[in-house]
Amino acid sequence: MHHRDRQSRILLAGSLVLAILTSLFWIGTALAHDATPTAAMPQGWKYPFSCCANYDCKEIPQSSIAERPEGYVIKDTGEVVAYRDKRIKDSPDGEYHWCAHQTGLDAGKTICLFVPPPSY
Repeated sequence: MHHRDRQSRILLAGSLVLAILTSLFWIGTALAHDATPTAAMPQGWKYPFSCCANYDCKEIPQSSIAERPEGYVIKDTGEVVAYRDKRIKDSPDGEYHWCAHQTGLDAGKTICLFVPPPSY
């Protein structure tokens, strides 16, 4: 084998490894996305994959949620999520975060609702 052929194969193998590592990085980051940093959590936090598809979650103001005897009411949609519903999650940063379908027939339907724990 010529020296030049060997160098070409080494460069090709190195490029392939780099491409695979880059792909794995992007796949890993697509599994969940970050909540916006807050005073309580300056580094932010990751929404669980079960709640989002990399774009379904966002922080919402407390004024967007009403607490009624039947549960949390999402004012934009009128949807009621009962207090004991499995979609209710403790918010790690003490802010409200809403994960909802963005398109299609389920648009606006809650996937997860992160609420401040009673201690906030």
